[in-house]
Amino acid sequence: MEKNNDPLIRVAALHALAYCERLFYLEEVEEIRIADASVYAGRTLHEELRQAEEEMGEWTSRMLSSASLGLVGKVDCLRKRDGRIIPYEHKRGRPRRDDNTAKAWPSDVLQISAYGMLLEEETGETIKEGRIRYHAENVTVRVALDEEARTMVHDAIARAQALRAGTTRPPVTENDRRCIRCSLAPVCLPEEERLLKDPEWEPVRLFPPDLEVKTVHVVEPGARISRSGDRLKIETRETEPRLFPIREIGSLVLHGYPQMTTQALHLCARNSIGVHWLSAGHYYVTSIATSSRAVQRRLRQYQALSDPGVCLRLARRVVNAKITASLCYVLRATRGRPEARKASEDAIRVFRQCLKEAASAEGIDALRGHEGIAARSYFSAITHLLHENVPNEFRPQGRSRRPPRDRFNALLSYGYSLLYQAVMQAVMAVGLEPALGFYHTPRSSAYPLVLDLMELFRLLVWDVPLIGSINRHQWDANEDYEVTGDRVWLSNTGRRKAIALFERRLKETWKHPVVRYSLSYARLMELETRLLEKEWTGSPGLFGKMRIR
Repeated sequence: MEKNNDPLIRVAALHALAYCERLFYLEEVEEIRIADASVYAGRTLHEELRQAEEEMGEWTSRMLSSASLGLVGKVDCLRKRDGRIIPYEHKRGRPRRDDNTAKAWPSDVLQISAYGMLLEEETGETIKEGRIRYHAENVTVRVALDEEARTMVHDAIARAQALRAGTTRPPVTENDRRCIRCSLAPVCLPEEERLLKDPEWEPVRLFPPDLEVKTVHVVEPGARISRSGDRLKIETRETEPRLFPIREIGSLVLHGYPQMTTQALHLCARNSIGVHWLSAGHYYVTSIATSSRAVQRRLRQYQALSDPGVCLRLARRVVNAKITASLCYVLRATRGRPEARKASEDAIRVFRQCLKEAASAEGIDALRGHEGIAARSYFSAITHLLHENVPNEFRPQGRSRRPPRDRFNALLSYGYSLLYQAVMQAVMAVGLEPALGFYHTPRSSAYPLVLDLMELFRLLVWDVPLIGSINRHQWDANEDYEVTGDRVWLSNTGRRKAIALFERRLKETWKHPVVRYSLSYARLMELETRLLEKEWTGSPGLFGKMRIR
């Protein structure tokens, strides 16, 4: 029976608690766990030791638990020495040095002491010491299980229970050296928070520059996705079956009506891989992803975005960023082109006026008005950003959405559907509630928070590469399109080209002007989503400040 009906605390979690309270909270309360290279190396070490010592008949690991202590854990090894049972822990690293004497790190002392106390309850014997083997130096350190150690364990359990009962993340550790090798640094973003407090801080690069996984698009009509072991198997009528290891996939995007087996869906769900559907008409339909572990994150989001003042502050940043990007891009794209610059003067004037008025807007509705005026001016200026030798059939006549009325709008809408999927994937990865935004109102099946974040990326991620590809004559007016009356859609060939253009853009790198390091556009979406979450987790001020150069 568990104490107070609360789940038992893992002994390994006490080790994390002693190292960094924020690490404990992220792993044990929010259940965010990332296995990096050092984690896998530790697992490999334990497996090698287990196999070697089993052959010698000495390895005895044991699962231990205690309702009275409120602890559970699996001790690495138990051995008999002089008739006494001694718990052992194996560590890959080096011991702490004090006057050239090897000693255990405080977090390791806490962990082995907790195992000793659990072992006492399990066996009824008094455990006087535990031992820790540091394999980097092949040194074994003895840890006395005295009253001081026991008090430390009880204090740690009480602190762990208190943290688990709250919804507020502890602050970033003051010891920045502890963050360097932490697997959860890309979630915690400790260096970015330190930069917020000290503008002169030179952040150490802890956020990965690119995604380690890829997005798989299934475009072929009649495709079938099934499971083959730990891989997804994709079969079509025209090609040989292809196998994708599940560990290499970040998201799966199904275009049109491919078939996916229940087994394949289960495999994706267990590995937190988002599955997204786009309709045959190229519109985003829906997605699935596991989100049951994001309760605390969503509670904080609900509380923050229930405040109209918070919503207005965030909306102002997004609108400012979007209009500023439009202004900078039009100025840049018409540089050295006097006729295009002159034709764009009205739009440039409107951008500047809207920026001024949006800064003092007193409500969301007023902001939407200024953004709408700027957006209409931007679309009126787009045709002047296209080179003079671009055929008229690729020049837009304003903005048309459902359905697109010309080839440019067909490309624009399709790219925005791909962008929606990518931003949705970032929101899912961070664990926020996509239905609760701060700027857009709920409509149809589009999630407000995804639409809010999309405003930061429309121009950077899709408009710029799209206009560049049209200026380079990379599209075929016949082969890449299907025209029905006044409706224009991308053909299967056109969709493939658009996906390739979009995915290439996501891999391109961009230097963030605030955090001052370069990262891919795919990573940028996740970074901005995590910076958004910091707006209501005690570190506001970094979100929405990215700017086009």
